Amino acid sequence: MKVGFIGLGTMGDPIALNAIRGGNELVVHDIRRESATPHLELGAEWADTPREVAQQSEIVFTSLPGPVEVEAVALGEDGLHEGLTEGKVYLDLSTSSPEMIRQIHERLAPRGIHVLDAPVSGGPEGARTGKLAIWVGGDREVFDRVKPTLDSMGDQPYYVGPIGAGAVAKLVHNCAGYIIQAGLAEVFTMGVKAGVDPLGLWLAVKQGAQGRRGAFDRLADHFLIDSYDPPDFALRLARKDMDLACQVGRQYDVPMKLANLALAEMTEALNRGWGDRDSRVAMILQEERAGVQVNTTAEAIQQALDEA
Repeated sequence: MKVGFIGLGTMGDPIALNAIRGGNELVVHDIRRESATPHLELGAEWADTPREVAQQSEIVFTSLPGPVEVEAVALGEDGLHEGLTEGKVYLDLSTSSPEMIRQIHERLAPRGIHVLDAPVSGGPEGARTGKLAIWVGGDREVFDRVKPTLDSMGDQPYYVGPIGAGAVAKLVHNCAGYIIQAGLAEVFTMGVKAGVDPLGLWLAVKQGAQGRRGAFDRLADHFLIDSYDPPDFALRLARKDMDLACQVGRQYDVPMKLANLALAEMTEALNRGWGDRDSRVAMILQEERAGVQVNTTAEAIQQALDEA
Protein backbone atom coordinates (compact mmCIF):
# COMPACT_ATOMS: atom_id res chain seq x y z
CA MET A 1 0.00 0.00 0.00
CA LYS A 2 1.36 3.42 -0.97
CA VAL A 3 1.24 6.00 1.78
CA GLY A 4 1.56 9.74 1.20
CA PHE A 5 3.14 11.96 3.83
CA ILE A 6 3.21 15.77 3.78
CA GLY A 7 5.10 17.82 6.37
CA LEU A 8 8.53 16.58 7.40
CA GLY A 9 9.18 18.89 10.34
CA THR A 10 9.93 18.23 13.99
CA MET A 11 7.19 15.60 14.32
CA GLY A 12 6.54 14.60 10.73
CA ASP A 13 10.15 13.72 9.96
CA PRO A 14 10.53 10.89 12.52
CA ILE A 15 6.94 9.70 12.10
CA ALA A 16 7.47 9.29 8.36
CA LEU A 17 10.78 7.52 8.93
CA ASN A 18 9.07 5.04 11.26
CA ALA A 19 6.37 4.47 8.65
CA ILE A 20 9.05 3.55 6.10
CA ARG A 21 10.81 1.26 8.58
CA GLY A 22 7.43 -0.34 9.27
CA GLY A 23 7.27 -1.56 5.68
CA ASN A 24 5.18 1.17 4.03
CA GLU A 25 6.00 2.60 0.61
CA LEU A 26 6.03 6.38 1.06
CA VAL A 27 5.48 9.31 -1.26
CA VAL A 28 6.61 12.48 0.52
CA HIS A 29 6.35 16.25 0.15
CA ASP A 30 7.49 19.25 2.18
CA ILE A 31 7.96 22.95 1.46
CA ARG A 32 11.69 22.26 1.89
CA ARG A 33 12.80 19.40 -0.33
CA GLU A 34 15.99 18.94 1.70
CA SER A 35 13.82 17.85 4.65
CA ALA A 36 13.00 14.71 2.68
CA THR A 37 16.63 13.62 2.19
CA PRO A 38 16.65 10.86 4.86
CA HIS A 39 13.30 9.54 3.63
CA LEU A 40 14.41 9.45 0.00
CA GLU A 41 17.58 7.64 1.06
CA LEU A 42 15.37 4.95 2.62
CA GLY A 43 13.41 4.51 -0.60
CA ALA A 44 10.60 7.07 -0.41
CA GLU A 45 9.49 8.84 -3.57
CA TRP A 46 9.26 12.62 -3.92
CA ALA A 47 6.17 14.50 -5.15
CA ASP A 48 6.24 18.18 -6.09
CA THR A 49 2.77 19.05 -4.77
CA PRO A 50 0.16 17.73 -2.33
CA ARG A 51 -2.03 16.95 -5.35
CA GLU A 52 0.66 14.63 -6.73
CA VAL A 53 1.02 12.94 -3.33
CA ALA A 54 -2.72 12.25 -3.30
CA GLN A 55 -2.71 10.94 -6.86
CA GLN A 56 0.01 8.41 -6.06
CA SER A 57 -1.23 7.24 -2.63
CA GLU A 58 -4.08 5.25 -1.12
CA ILE A 59 -3.66 6.87 2.30
CA VAL A 60 -2.34 10.40 2.85
CA PHE A 61 -1.06 11.87 6.12
CA THR A 62 -0.30 15.50 6.91
CA SER A 63 1.78 16.76 9.84
CA LEU A 64 1.62 20.55 9.76
CA PRO A 65 1.93 23.54 12.13
CA GLY A 66 -1.78 24.35 12.37
CA PRO A 67 -5.19 24.89 10.73
CA VAL A 68 -4.01 27.54 8.26
CA GLU A 69 -1.47 25.15 6.76
CA VAL A 70 -3.88 22.21 6.92
CA GLU A 71 -6.52 24.12 4.98
CA ALA A 72 -4.01 25.22 2.33
CA VAL A 73 -2.62 21.71 1.81
CA ALA A 74 -6.02 19.99 1.85
CA LEU A 75 -8.19 22.46 -0.03
CA GLY A 76 -5.87 24.97 -1.71
CA GLU A 77 -4.44 25.15 -5.21
CA ASP A 78 -2.63 21.91 -6.09
CA GLY A 79 -4.02 20.59 -2.82
CA LEU A 80 -5.04 17.11 -1.78
CA HIS A 81 -8.62 17.65 -2.90
CA GLU A 82 -7.42 17.77 -6.50
CA GLY A 83 -5.73 14.37 -6.29
CA LEU A 84 -7.83 12.32 -3.88
CA THR A 85 -10.41 9.99 -5.41
CA GLU A 86 -13.19 7.73 -4.12
CA GLY A 87 -12.08 5.25 -1.46
CA LYS A 88 -8.86 7.04 -0.53
CA VAL A 89 -8.21 8.12 3.06
CA TYR A 90 -6.80 11.41 4.37
CA LEU A 91 -5.56 11.63 7.98
CA ASP A 92 -4.33 14.84 9.59
CA LEU A 93 -1.79 14.28 12.38
CA SER A 94 -1.54 18.00 13.19
CA THR A 95 -2.83 19.70 16.32
CA SER A 96 -5.52 21.65 14.55
CA SER A 97 -9.05 23.00 14.79
CA PRO A 98 -11.92 20.51 15.12
CA GLU A 99 -13.99 22.78 12.90
CA MET A 100 -11.34 22.82 10.19
CA ILE A 101 -11.17 19.03 9.91
CA ARG A 102 -14.98 18.87 9.90
CA GLN A 103 -15.09 21.37 7.04
CA ILE A 104 -12.56 19.30 5.08
CA HIS A 105 -14.66 16.19 5.77
CA GLU A 106 -17.79 17.95 4.51
CA ARG A 107 -16.01 18.95 1.31
CA LEU A 108 -14.55 15.52 0.55
CA ALA A 109 -17.10 13.04 1.91
CA PRO A 110 -19.62 13.55 -0.95
CA ARG A 111 -16.91 12.30 -3.32
CA GLY A 112 -16.40 9.11 -1.32
CA ILE A 113 -13.14 10.31 0.24
CA HIS A 114 -12.61 9.39 3.89
CA VAL A 115 -11.23 12.00 6.31
CA LEU A 116 -9.91 11.27 9.81
CA ASP A 117 -8.39 13.65 12.35
CA ALA A 118 -5.48 11.91 14.07
CA PRO A 119 -3.42 14.29 16.24
CA VAL A 120 -0.47 12.78 18.06
CA SER A 121 0.99 13.11 21.54
CA GLY A 122 4.44 12.13 22.75
CA GLY A 123 6.66 14.94 21.56
CA PRO A 124 9.70 14.66 19.30
CA GLU A 125 11.22 11.88 21.41
CA GLY A 126 8.03 9.84 21.20
CA ALA A 127 7.90 10.44 17.46
CA ARG A 128 11.46 9.11 17.14
CA THR A 129 10.94 6.04 19.31
CA GLY A 130 7.42 5.25 18.12
CA LYS A 131 6.01 5.74 21.63
CA LEU A 132 3.23 7.94 20.38
CA ALA A 133 -0.47 8.27 21.15
CA ILE A 134 -2.59 8.86 18.05
CA TRP A 135 -6.13 10.05 18.83
CA VAL A 136 -8.46 9.42 15.89
CA GLY A 137 -11.82 10.90 14.99
CA GLY A 138 -13.97 9.77 12.07
CA ASP A 139 -15.52 6.58 10.72
CA ARG A 140 -14.68 3.59 12.94
CA GLU A 141 -14.50 1.17 10.01
CA VAL A 142 -12.00 3.40 8.22
CA PHE A 143 -9.93 3.64 11.41
CA ASP A 144 -9.84 -0.16 11.62
CA ARG A 145 -8.74 -0.33 7.98
CA VAL A 146 -5.81 2.07 8.39
CA LYS A 147 -4.80 0.96 11.90
CA PRO A 148 -1.89 -1.22 10.66
CA THR A 149 -0.36 1.89 9.10
CA LEU A 150 -0.96 3.86 12.29
CA ASP A 151 0.69 1.05 14.27
CA SER A 152 3.89 1.63 12.29
CA MET A 153 3.93 5.26 13.44
CA GLY A 154 2.91 5.03 17.09
CA ASP A 155 2.27 2.39 19.73
CA GLN A 156 -1.06 3.78 20.92
CA PRO A 157 -3.52 4.55 18.11
CA TYR A 158 -6.91 5.05 19.77
CA TYR A 159 -10.34 5.64 18.26
CA VAL A 160 -12.01 8.54 20.09
CA GLY A 161 -15.26 9.13 18.19
CA PRO A 162 -16.77 10.96 15.20
CA ILE A 163 -14.89 13.40 12.98
CA GLY A 164 -13.26 16.12 15.08
CA ALA A 165 -13.19 14.02 18.27
CA GLY A 166 -9.47 13.34 18.01
CA ALA A 167 -8.74 17.04 17.62
CA VAL A 168 -10.86 17.87 20.66
CA ALA A 169 -9.10 15.21 22.74
CA LYS A 170 -5.70 16.64 21.79
CA LEU A 171 -6.74 20.17 22.72
CA VAL A 172 -8.10 18.98 26.08
CA HIS A 173 -4.79 17.20 26.74
CA ASN A 174 -2.58 20.14 25.77
CA CYS A 175 -4.74 22.75 27.48
CA ALA A 176 -4.58 20.83 30.76
CA GLY A 177 -0.81 20.58 30.48
CA TYR A 178 -0.28 24.31 29.98
CA ILE A 179 -2.65 25.22 32.82
CA ILE A 180 -0.65 22.90 35.10
CA GLN A 181 2.61 24.43 33.82
CA ALA A 182 1.45 27.93 34.81
CA GLY A 183 0.43 26.62 38.22
CA LEU A 184 3.79 24.93 38.77
CA ALA A 185 5.64 28.16 38.04
CA GLU A 186 3.50 29.91 40.64
CA VAL A 187 3.88 27.38 43.46
CA PHE A 188 7.60 26.80 42.93
CA THR A 189 8.40 30.51 43.06
CA MET A 190 6.41 30.65 46.30
CA GLY A 191 8.35 27.73 47.74
CA VAL A 192 11.78 29.07 46.78
CA LYS A 193 11.00 32.61 47.94
CA ALA A 194 9.88 31.09 51.24
CA GLY A 195 13.43 29.83 51.68
CA VAL A 196 13.50 26.29 50.28
CA ASP A 197 16.35 25.24 47.96
CA PRO A 198 14.96 24.58 44.42
CA LEU A 199 16.52 21.13 44.11
CA GLY A 200 15.45 20.09 47.60
CA LEU A 201 11.93 21.34 46.95
CA TRP A 202 11.66 19.45 43.68
CA LEU A 203 12.97 16.22 45.16
CA ALA A 204 10.58 16.53 48.10
CA VAL A 205 7.39 17.12 46.13
CA LYS A 206 8.28 14.31 43.73
CA GLN A 207 7.68 11.92 46.63
CA GLY A 208 4.16 13.19 47.31
CA ALA A 209 0.85 12.17 45.77
CA GLN A 210 1.13 14.59 42.83
CA GLY A 211 4.79 13.77 42.31
CA ARG A 212 4.07 10.05 42.05
CA ARG A 213 1.73 10.84 39.18
CA GLY A 214 4.66 12.41 37.34
CA ALA A 215 3.41 15.99 37.66
CA PHE A 216 6.86 17.40 38.48
CA ASP A 217 9.19 15.17 36.46
CA ARG A 218 9.63 17.37 33.39
CA LEU A 219 10.50 20.48 35.41
CA ALA A 220 14.09 19.24 35.43
CA ASP A 221 14.30 19.39 31.63
CA HIS A 222 14.07 23.18 31.31
CA PHE A 223 12.63 25.20 34.21
CA LEU A 224 14.91 24.07 37.04
CA ILE A 225 18.06 24.46 34.95
CA ASP A 226 16.94 27.70 33.24
CA SER A 227 17.54 26.24 29.77
CA TYR A 228 14.97 26.69 27.01
CA ASP A 229 17.10 26.22 23.89
CA PRO A 230 16.81 24.10 21.86
CA PRO A 231 13.09 23.56 22.43
CA ASP A 232 11.31 20.28 22.95
CA PHE A 233 8.21 22.08 21.70
CA ALA A 234 8.34 25.70 20.59
CA LEU A 235 6.35 28.33 22.46
CA ARG A 236 4.74 29.64 19.25
CA LEU A 237 3.26 26.19 18.55
CA ALA A 238 2.19 25.67 22.16
CA ARG A 239 0.50 29.07 22.20
CA LYS A 240 -1.33 28.13 18.97
CA ASP A 241 -2.63 24.96 20.62
CA MET A 242 -3.81 26.88 23.69
CA ASP A 243 -5.56 29.46 21.53
CA LEU A 244 -7.38 26.68 19.64
CA ALA A 245 -8.55 25.17 22.93
CA CYS A 246 -9.88 28.54 24.11
CA GLN A 247 -11.64 29.00 20.76
CA VAL A 248 -13.48 25.71 21.27
CA GLY A 249 -14.51 26.90 24.73
CA ARG A 250 -15.93 30.11 23.29
CA GLN A 251 -17.71 28.21 20.51
CA TYR A 252 -19.58 26.08 23.04
CA ASP A 253 -20.02 28.79 25.71
CA VAL A 254 -17.74 27.03 28.19
CA PRO A 255 -16.03 29.35 30.71
CA MET A 256 -12.25 28.80 30.45
CA LYS A 257 -10.85 31.11 33.16
CA LEU A 258 -7.70 29.12 33.91
CA ALA A 259 -7.04 28.36 30.25
CA ASN A 260 -7.31 32.02 29.32
CA LEU A 261 -4.92 32.99 32.12
CA ALA A 262 -2.39 30.46 30.80
CA LEU A 263 -2.96 31.73 27.26
CA ALA A 264 -2.29 35.31 28.38
CA GLU A 265 0.96 34.16 30.00
CA MET A 266 2.06 32.44 26.79
CA THR A 267 1.08 35.47 24.70
CA GLU A 268 3.19 37.76 26.88
CA ALA A 269 6.14 35.39 26.49
CA LEU A 270 5.60 35.29 22.73
CA ASN A 271 5.62 39.09 22.65
CA ARG A 272 9.04 38.98 24.36
CA GLY A 273 10.36 37.33 21.19
CA TRP A 274 10.56 33.86 22.75
CA GLY A 275 8.45 32.06 20.14
CA ASP A 276 11.15 29.63 19.04
CA ARG A 277 12.27 28.77 22.58
CA ASP A 278 10.79 25.88 24.56
CA SER A 279 7.19 26.44 25.63
CA ARG A 280 8.21 26.33 29.30
CA VAL A 281 10.03 29.65 28.80
CA ALA A 282 6.75 31.34 29.76
CA MET A 283 7.45 30.23 33.34
CA ILE A 284 10.20 32.88 33.51
CA LEU A 285 7.49 35.54 33.70
CA GLN A 286 6.35 34.25 37.09
CA GLU A 287 9.95 34.23 38.33
CA GLU A 288 10.23 37.90 37.32
CA ARG A 289 6.99 38.84 39.09
CA ALA A 290 8.01 36.96 42.23
CA GLY A 291 11.54 38.36 42.16
CA VAL A 292 13.12 34.93 42.55
CA GLN A 293 14.84 32.34 40.37
CA VAL A 294 14.01 28.65 40.73
CA ASN A 295 17.34 27.35 39.44
CA THR A 296 19.81 24.57 40.03
CA THR A 297 22.19 22.70 37.71
CA ALA A 298 21.71 19.64 35.54
CA GLU A 299 24.67 18.04 37.30
CA ALA A 300 23.13 18.56 40.73
CA ILE A 301 19.84 17.08 39.55
CA GLN A 302 21.54 14.01 38.12
CA GLN A 303 23.62 13.48 41.25
CA ALA A 304 20.53 13.75 43.45
CA LEU A 305 18.62 11.27 41.29
CA ASP A 306 21.56 8.85 41.31
CA GLU A 307 21.68 9.00 45.10
CA ALA A 308 17.94 8.59 45.54
